[in-house]
Amino acid sequence: MQLSVLDLVPVRTGQSHAQALAAAVRLARVADRTGFRRYWTAEHHNFSAVGATVPSLILMHVGQGTERIRLGSGGVMLPNSTALDVAEQFTLLDAAFPGRIDLGLGRAPGTDPFTAYALRGGRGNEAVEAFPEQVMDIVRLFGEDGLELSLGARRHVLRPGPGGTVPVPVWLLGSSGYSAQLAGSLGLRYVFAHHFSGTGTATALQLYRDAFQARPDAGRLGTPEAPEAFISANVVVAETQQEAEELAEPHALAMALLRSSTPMQAGALVGADVRSRITPELRDLMSHLTDPWIVGTPAQAAGRLTALAAEHGVEEIMVHPVAGGRESDPMDAYPARERTLELLAAELGMS
Repeated sequence: MQLSVLDLVPVRTGQSHAQALAAAVRLARVADRTGFRRYWTAEHHNFSAVGATVPSLILMHVGQGTERIRLGSGGVMLPNSTALDVAEQFTLLDAAFPGRIDLGLGRAPGTDPFTAYALRGGRGNEAVEAFPEQVMDIVRLFGEDGLELSLGARRHVLRPGPGGTVPVPVWLLGSSGYSAQLAGSLGLRYVFAHHFSGTGTATALQLYRDAFQARPDAGRLGTPEAPEAFISANVVVAETQQEAEELAEPHALAMALLRSSTPMQAGALVGADVRSRITPELRDLMSHLTDPWIVGTPAQAAGRLTALAAEHGVEEIMVHPVAGGRESDPMDAYPARERTLELLAAELGMS
């Protein structure tokens, strides 16, 4: 089993966006040093508690401090952009970090309806409806033959950079049967967002595997010959179970508030700050939401991750380290998130 890292660049109470980005750099370096396979970052907009807005820019910055870890998006919300724009960004990333770039694509807005409307320049559902076509446009842009376009009687081949084939694997991300079946039918790689709710994972993976059809031009497009999939999971690891549970509370509260349609604020701090905000109703919801999370000691977490991988027939799990910050922590770091990675790597002999 291999482990990777998903980073939403969380922003906690009192922390600036610049400090959260500095903490992301530190987290990526820890992941690189301790043997994690990938560092992926997300796309979210207009959230006070999330600093990940433009994955390609974050990766260009964060990647400077790494040596071998793969860098990718988890993911770019394609309806907010265009295929050529995304392909050009990730071609530039591949030029900066050759052979180390992944492109994960999603179709959700990653924000509220008003912000999505602004991001898409007033385009409505047509941006979402065009998702499958836009995905394949990107795959072809990365491929040997480029993307051929026609304007009347004129034909032109687009390429995302001055070179030829761009070796950037494309992954479809999702938390539903739609994305699983689409990834399979298009012959692409797939990641299931198990960290969203911990449900529907087995069904989605089976749908993907059943629907998978290798493309006849897979070699020229860089798409897989057989199904390739992994899943994500929320994880908090500490020396004791009690400490791990305490560290999990701020993110659990944030998710409970989000489910309650409460505007997301900067993350609460571990301890008295977070507990002062938790009502009995929120506590019940937090307990429900965290049930599928992996929260515990190194041995417990490693055992559960290994079992989760075996249960779903995957060889890789992307760890979303959701440990909160303490008031005493440096503002440009998330020591408990870094420690989650270090403890897991040591327990599993990854370093």
